[in-house]
Amino acid sequence: MGKGVKTAVVGGVFAVMVGGAGYGVYNIVSAVSGGGDGGGGPGAAVTKKSGPPDEEEVEKASGTFFAAWEKGEATRAASYTNNAEAAAPLLAAYGEDARIADVEITPGTPAGTTVPFRVKATVSYQGKSEPLAYKSELTVVRGKTTGRALVDWEPSVVHPELKDGDTLVTGEAPQPPIEAVGRDGTVLTKEEYPSLGPILDALREKYGDEAGGSPGVELTIRRADGSTGGSADGSAAGAGAADSTLVTLAKGRPGKLRTTLSAGVQAAAEKAVKRFPESSVVAVRPSTGEVLAVANHRADGFDAALQGRVAPGSTMKIITAAMLIDNGVTSMNGPAPCPSTATWQSQTFKNLTGMEPNEGATLADSFLRSCNTAFIKLVDEAPLTDSSLTQEAQERFGLGRDDWATGVVSFDGSVPASGGPDRAANAIGQGQVQMNPLNMASVTATAITGAFRQPYLVSPELDGRQLARAKGLPAGTASQLKEMMRLTATQGTAAPAMSGLGGDIGAKTGSAEVDGKATPDSWFTGFRGDVAAAAMTQQGGHGGDAAGPIVAAVLRAGG
Repeated sequence: MGKGVKTAVVGGVFAVMVGGAGYGVYNIVSAVSGGGDGGGGPGAAVTKKSGPPDEEEVEKASGTFFAAWEKGEATRAASYTNNAEAAAPLLAAYGEDARIADVEITPGTPAGTTVPFRVKATVSYQGKSEPLAYKSELTVVRGKTTGRALVDWEPSVVHPELKDGDTLVTGEAPQPPIEAVGRDGTVLTKEEYPSLGPILDALREKYGDEAGGSPGVELTIRRADGSTGGSADGSAAGAGAADSTLVTLAKGRPGKLRTTLSAGVQAAAEKAVKRFPESSVVAVRPSTGEVLAVANHRADGFDAALQGRVAPGSTMKIITAAMLIDNGVTSMNGPAPCPSTATWQSQTFKNLTGMEPNEGATLADSFLRSCNTAFIKLVDEAPLTDSSLTQEAQERFGLGRDDWATGVVSFDGSVPASGGPDRAANAIGQGQVQMNPLNMASVTATAITGAFRQPYLVSPELDGRQLARAKGLPAGTASQLKEMMRLTATQGTAAPAMSGLGGDIGAKTGSAEVDGKATPDSWFTGFRGDVAAAAMTQQGGHGGDAAGPIVAAVLRAGG
């Protein structure tokens, strides 16, 4: 009897594979041949088409994918994508590991080949259930080898917060929740301060156990292991983000975690970055190194404020000026001629359009006008070498040694020793130099106090970690840098952005050229009293025009 049943079942499966919709046939062939498009489904033998999918194909391809996904048929749904091998595990985890069921998908109106949709479902675990609802979108493309219309596979199709290598899991959380509080005791939540979402996730992952809470039951995005710091263009690639909670089925008991953040400054930072897309800002307290605010306004969710790696443009001239002063090349009131062009090892450097040359300029004059050529001409002076700027950055400003311990993942800058044209380019914040707003806020703090105090968000006393150390600046160098920044904020390129701010203020502007971009990145760093802030925006152009108003708003809130 058992043998007969087995034969009947095998025969039934064979009949479905051959005579049914053809999914089984495709999957077997795909598994053997490698399935270049990862696609399958009806019509495997149709004439190969070319060009973008038409309206009917978009509707059919997305519709069959949605239908299979709703039924929990992961392998079948994956076969309607152009990368079944990558899609199948995540689609399977959706129902199995994430315990998501009763899925209802409602397509919206397609825009060309892109189809927006809404998902409603239920997450259940050990007798507890909670609703899940979100929006996402997919794009239908033409399969390269089959010519079929297929869903262009991205993890974000399944959930907009998913990235390559991520998965979904429902169960007891790996760490207890935290109640993060600011320096004045204000509770800091993702809802009130959206930019803090990734940071609060990271703080929970690192300090959840130390904070003394107990874990709950959650639907979580389990992040892929990755390197820290992001890619060279400051994007989220390889960022190593912390796990993120999507739904809480049973609340844990949160432990309290005190941070250095200021609720008022954070609120101002959140509002300020909204003015420009792809923007980030950080504020620190120079006297202590405490981070007061971190905010990002980016489509990819990457924490560029702390982890970005991009050229800082002329804000780098703070470090370069310190190098020139410390090595006796010139001083604030010493010569720093500003010709219209400067050539370094066959590469010609220019100033901003419209800048009048000034052969009699002092370092303060060239600094407040942000004259590139003045700094290019001086980097050739004895006793400077290819490694002088690197030594200044590492030994005086604590940058580029991979030893910052802020409490979360962060990048502490890079100023490599460079020969050839990059030696000159590094001096004006181009070439191989990489920074983020955290780094430049710290640079300003060091410049105006003379002491390097490594920025941090959580007291090192909580976990005994060792903060980075550097010897800082001679008092004479710091006083000259601070005065040059004051002049820049009141008479130079930063004056329009800093206008209206009272008290002791200073700033430096920057524009960083990026390959393939029509407009430069906008940079700005400044101080007001015991608050230093730095911002960058990849959509802004000149420093005073975009990043400047962001920093000014944060400094205004800092008191």
